[in-house]
Amino acid sequence: MDNSANIRVLLAEDDINLGTILSERLKMKGFDVDLCGDGDQAFKQYEQHTYDLIILDIMMPVKDGFTLAKEIRRQDEETPIIFVTARSMKEDILKGFDLGADDYLTKPFSMEELMMRIHAVLKRTRKKGDSPASEPDEFTFSHIHFNYITQQLDVKGTSFDLTSKEADLLKVLCHNKNEVVPRDAALKRIWGSDTYFNGRSMDVFISKLRKLLSGDPNLEIMNVHGKGFKLVVKEGEG
Repeated sequence: MDNSANIRVLLAEDDINLGTILSERLKMKGFDVDLCGDGDQAFKQYEQHTYDLIILDIMMPVKDGFTLAKEIRRQDEETPIIFVTARSMKEDILKGFDLGADDYLTKPFSMEELMMRIHAVLKRTRKKGDSPASEPDEFTFSHIHFNYITQQLDVKGTSFDLTSKEADLLKVLCHNKNEVVPRDAALKRIWGSDTYFNGRSMDVFISKLRKLLSGDPNLEIMNVHGKGFKLVVKEGEG
């Protein structure tokens, strides 16, 4: 990225050799990198500084990557997280996405692949103000009000704070209410690619949104088999 010199990265990797190589390569690309050898040290660094990107190994001493990501997400839904790990079990990958990860790399991986993932993650987690001006940022249907900029959803007087991806996904659904949102189009717009694991991650977020909207009987997120999703607003309610 041309502006990589402005990007600060927290890198948590207990393999000293790999961590040093990744840190040096990222610095050569212009990133400002803080390298930590375990999850506890990484969390202390996180609390002391502001980061644009967090790269976490899963299998770390003292505090593993899953635990660290969970603690970070309790207070920060914005900063993108990329997991790197030698484990490739689907359950681990899905758990990572469920905890709020933005991407997942399985070792061994090339520096080129890591850079591509970093660029894609930073691009799709850009500031909300960068969204097209032609698209509205507030929506009111039936008994809900959704503000995309503040990531606030109000359902019958109950307010919920949404994550970045939940807000992105709900905005797409609201903007296309009562119309099918193609699955691959949503994946490419929000996740950057329509890979299998990104698809499973999107399913997790769809389920979360469906649960939040369940308080309004006039709204429903429908699965359209073989096509995608549709936010159904009952006639006369939207």
